[in-house]
Amino acid sequence: MSKYETEINRRRTFAIISHPDAGKTTLTEKFLLYGGAIAQAGQVKGKKNTRAATSDWMEIEKQRGISVTSSVMQFQYEGFCVNILDTPGHQDFSEDTYRTLMAADSAVMVIDAAKGVEAQTRKLFKVCAMRDIPIFTFINKMDREARDPFELCEELEKELGIETYPINWPIGDGKDFQGVYDREKRQIIHFTGHGGAKAATATTVSLGDEGLDDLIGQNLHARLTEDVELLDGAAAEFDLEKVRHGKLSPVFFGSALTNFGVEPFLEGFLQMTTPPLSRMAGETVIDSMEDDFSAFVFKIQANMNKAHRDRIAFMRVVSGKFEADREVYHVQGGKKLRLSRPQQLMAAEREIIEEAYAGDIIGVFDPGIFSIGDTLCAPGKKFQFDPIPTFAPEHFRRVRPLDTMKRKQFLKGAEQIAQEGAIQMFKAPYTGMEEIIVGVVGTLQFDVLEYRLKNEYGVDIFMEGLPYEYLRWIEAADGEPVKEENLTLGTDTKLVEDFKGRQLLLFGSKWAVNWTGERNPNLTFTPFGGGEE
Repeated sequence: MSKYETEINRRRTFAIISHPDAGKTTLTEKFLLYGGAIAQAGQVKGKKNTRAATSDWMEIEKQRGISVTSSVMQFQYEGFCVNILDTPGHQDFSEDTYRTLMAADSAVMVIDAAKGVEAQTRKLFKVCAMRDIPIFTFINKMDREARDPFELCEELEKELGIETYPINWPIGDGKDFQGVYDREKRQIIHFTGHGGAKAATATTVSLGDEGLDDLIGQNLHARLTEDVELLDGAAAEFDLEKVRHGKLSPVFFGSALTNFGVEPFLEGFLQMTTPPLSRMAGETVIDSMEDDFSAFVFKIQANMNKAHRDRIAFMRVVSGKFEADREVYHVQGGKKLRLSRPQQLMAAEREIIEEAYAGDIIGVFDPGIFSIGDTLCAPGKKFQFDPIPTFAPEHFRRVRPLDTMKRKQFLKGAEQIAQEGAIQMFKAPYTGMEEIIVGVVGTLQFDVLEYRLKNEYGVDIFMEGLPYEYLRWIEAADGEPVKEENLTLGTDTKLVEDFKGRQLLLFGSKWAVNWTGERNPNLTFTPFGGGEE
């Protein structure tokens, strides 16, 4: 095998998904500890003196103790080159999570052992299922009072419609959580914690060991023996092919906070998950082992470095090898480019790199030419990767700067944040730039908009709620722009344009959508940007 093939084969690129507060960011931190990428894990929710989590780099994230934007981190572990995409758990930022999942080859689903499957877990799971990607489950917080592990596995199967296979099994829970039982090796891994240190000390003993009563206690020994008999008697066999097509989820138990079970999970996961997967470009399959470089943009982030006011486009390398300063072709822009200072990322920290391989995530400086979903490939090639879906906003507000003298900064900031995909911006036609309407998927995005405009662009804003819930892109039968006087509109419907000049209607209800469609038969309605009805 060539060095090129070896490099691609050792890549593992995955996203971590969960309902808010299931411990996803804490688990990410512990992975980074094991990979030697950081020396001490940060408390995700901390007081002023505690460290913030590495993956939560935006000021508002550190203040609120939640992730509001996806972060990218790379580290080396036992011969593997691991790219982690840490996603926001909060449902108001689910659009960022959906885009990030397009760049991942597998997903780690973190479940709270006391709460089981929660609302956001269901939503994110559906996106993974649509993509047919492997899903690995880490049942977290076993160091707290937890539900019965059999019940948790059953709920996963029932709620998500996926088979489960416990790779290991917890020994106790809450303050009695002692470790995990490795089913394949038929060994008990007993843990002793060290707070935030790199690893919990693991003692390995076989299930039949005479000193087991002394190690874990008679009651837990008896319960474990009974559980193992039940597990071994269950009909389901482990099938790696099913795992790789998202039909069977390997389940691991542990506690990210105490490090119990984290390393066995990381090792097992890296062995089972796949090297970089191929991607579709229309009818063509682009294989990761192809010689020619190709990549797509899945995220844009402005002002990661406030001192430089820069914008970074995050790209997933799909095939081949990327080399700094080599010419690439930007398909949507229709021209050749040199990506001169490619960076590898550790949340907000960066390192200039000379090369990257299929599976890697790289950041490149964006002077304003890239959009989410753009394809880059070797000169002479002209394919486009399948588009990344955008979602129709459900909440709308009229927004203006409090200081009219700062209108220019306001527009620049709002447009840059819109280009990242965090918000969508609209204006009423024929009013110039006087009225700006912002649409978002979740209302917390308005808070982020307000915070970022103030902190990154020095603009205080006034926001006024609007009574709209639905949005449709419209096109007249003759292809000409639509004039408001030629439309029959109800009182809760408004004609707007996006910043590319495309016309849309905002509606206050689903009934208004249908009513307007019936009275304007010359119009074609499309849910904006490929979002769902």
